[in-house]
Amino acid sequence: MASATGILSSSTESMAPEVARRTWPRWTGLAVLMLVVAVTGVLWEGGGARLVLGSAGLFLAVRGALLLRGAGSGGMSAAVAGRARPLGTAALAGGAVALGAALVSEPVAAAVLLVAVPLLLLAAGAGLLGRGGVARRGGQALLVWAVLVTGLLIATGLGQTWARAGDVATVIAALAVAVLAVPVLVGASVLRTVAARPAPAPARTLSDACAGCACGAGGCGA
Repeated sequence: MASATGILSSSTESMAPEVARRTWPRWTGLAVLMLVVAVTGVLWEGGGARLVLGSAGLFLAVRGALLLRGAGSGGMSAAVAGRARPLGTAALAGGAVALGAALVSEPVAAAVLLVAVPLLLLAAGAGLLGRGGVARRGGQALLVWAVLVTGLLIATGLGQTWARAGDVATVIAALAVAVLAVPVLVGASVLRTVAARPAPAPARTLSDACAGCACGAGGCGA
């Protein structure tokens, strides 16, 4: 989470004030919505898994569609569009599958989370290991948590029932959503600070500098 906060802070501080004014309310709303989903997912016994999985699926599907639209609009460079298309396709497909499973039933949604939670933790940890510094340490911590979570889910399934293990996976997924909301809130706070900055003064040209002095009347030439 610390690495994510640092990445968000560094990227948002360089954003133009006018863009920050439009963006920070959206980020704040997204973070609040994530926290509401997390709390409701933990407390709602009969539909927490469907809510968490469906919300994640809807977010991924919308994000994937936006990436594909941006890649096809010509507003991205060829290199960026080449990376955005497979990412957008994977996000759209994964989001559609998650949303479909959430619409089927609560047991199906819990079963999907039971499998997806440890796999996503492992994938995220492995992806961060390829980076350096804080990101690498975060990847190592995620891998440790992935092993612990996997062991907990297997022990719960074997010792009690797999339905109970699905409930545990739902709680873990909801907590992960709440944790991810924190750097989004931090990024929104940074964006709000950027939005409050005064617009930079326009660059002065040579003619502006010479206006009102002898240069404007040919004094410099004289």
